[in-house]
Amino acid sequence: MNEQNDNRNKWLHIRLKPDELEKIEKKFHKTTCRKLSEYARKILLEKPITTFYRNQSLDEFIHEMILLRNELHAIGNNYNQAVKKLHTLQQIPEFKNWIITNELQQKILLNKVEEIKKHIQKIAEKWLDDTIPKKADQNGKSSS
Repeated sequence: MNEQNDNRNKWLHIRLKPDELEKIEKKFHKTTCRKLSEYARKILLEKPITTFYRNQSLDEFIHEMILLRNELHAIGNNYNQAVKKLHTLQQIPEFKNWIITNELQQKILLNKVEEIKKHIQKIAEKWLDDTIPKKADQNGKSSS
């Protein structure tokens, strides 16, 4: 009965400058490794490391869409409240006031929809510029 011990019981000590440690920790935080020792072991043993990738332009787009979604949600709530108010109106002057308020809400909504369209167009153009290969002339210079 020969038991194998798979526990790690050997130590490797290294000394680092503060800036070296900071550089290693920054790289470590971009990976899926849970512990710095796991990350270091994978690096030293040349094992594959899974890193997180963030598309900055996509992050900006998502942030803008979240803000616009929240604004549209608020406008939708206001619109629903206005419709509920319409059902309770009993006099013509109240109805005229509701129409004026409704027109204002409608303009705000349409402006936000246009803003969404512009942001989507801007992101689409940026992505297309990055994905369409540039043509090169005979001298090797790229042209758009």
